[in-house]
Amino acid sequence: MVSLTHERKPDASTRRSAGRRRPKADGWLLGCVLALVGLGLVMVYSSSISFAERNIGDGSYYLWRQSIAVGLGLFLMYVTMRTPVRLWEAAGPYLLLGGMALLVLVLIPGAGITVNGSSRWLRLGAINLQPSELIKLILVVYVAGYFVRRQEELHNFTQGVFIISIVVVAIGMLLLQEPDLGAMVVISMTVLGMLFLAGVRFWHFGVVVVTGVVGMAILTLIAPYRFARVVGFLDPWADPFNSGFQLVQALIAFGRGEWFGVGLGASVQKLYYLPAAHTDFIFAVTAEELGLLGVLVVIVLFGILVTRAFLISRQAERVGLLYGARLAQGVGLLLGLQAIINMGVNMGALPTKGLTLPFLSYGGSSILTSFIAVGLLLMVQRETRAHAWGVQ
Repeated sequence: MVSLTHERKPDASTRRSAGRRRPKADGWLLGCVLALVGLGLVMVYSSSISFAERNIGDGSYYLWRQSIAVGLGLFLMYVTMRTPVRLWEAAGPYLLLGGMALLVLVLIPGAGITVNGSSRWLRLGAINLQPSELIKLILVVYVAGYFVRRQEELHNFTQGVFIISIVVVAIGMLLLQEPDLGAMVVISMTVLGMLFLAGVRFWHFGVVVVTGVVGMAILTLIAPYRFARVVGFLDPWADPFNSGFQLVQALIAFGRGEWFGVGLGASVQKLYYLPAAHTDFIFAVTAEELGLLGVLVVIVLFGILVTRAFLISRQAERVGLLYGARLAQGVGLLLGLQAIINMGVNMGALPTKGLTLPFLSYGGSSILTSFIAVGLLLMVQRETRAHAWGVQ
């Protein structure tokens, strides 16, 4: 008996998909992130145990809070990775407006939380949200979309540089009211890097760089506490108990660490000598306890992370996903620059600024933002491989 049923042959896309495995997450990228997070949990516990025991009565207080943030961050990273790239491209302007609204809200008395003279946090139930951490990533999402929408007009000064500069200045003015100069520096440098990689005219780029340098110099000179930080950075030993105190204590930590460190948990500088030992200066405690070896491991891990971000960007551009390419570049610059600035401050190579070290420093907002940033990289990588392999 002859069958009259017509068997439909698979098309080229189906045959190509059937013969290959579906795209998987970047193992190198995930491995680096998990290694940094694991080291961060250990160092947060080590650097905060004495402080937490004395002030809270529970030596593991900061460890548990950081662990909860890491768990939530992993969930947000997975959710972000599974979202379509086009959703983030379309949401960029709305996210920017929402982020700026949070920066305004944090300055309203009664809404924002003031600690040590800085209003940087919003209380949301049992957690504190730091909008300045979110706005860094939000701006990367927005700027990447702007460059794609205005791709043909980037050689025009108004469309290519001026409008983005106005956005950055508006955000910077809000950040300076907190004040949070460190976040402003990271945002400015990240956007500058994205401008350069997007292909704006070199002299346009030069004008922005010169203007930014002059602006930072003016902001430093008109604020006495910022000027004191610069003076303390240039010669911290001239006033080791006041303006140079943080840097001197950090340098002592690096000196004590030598090649292989004094041993995990054996830091002396974390015992009320080094301020913010589990946040801004956790890298110095790492250097003291794990030595040069630990410092090099952290630097190599961040180097691999940033390298993978730019490789993902190049792959996305090759298959025509321009927004994904610009987004991956921005995320790589953001994480890399913040890590470089934080490590530079800890080592005395840069003036003191209040910046966390991504994935290592204690802080829920920083951890969540960093995980979402990695989720964006994995999202771009997933869609890039799917596009290249013909997987639906």
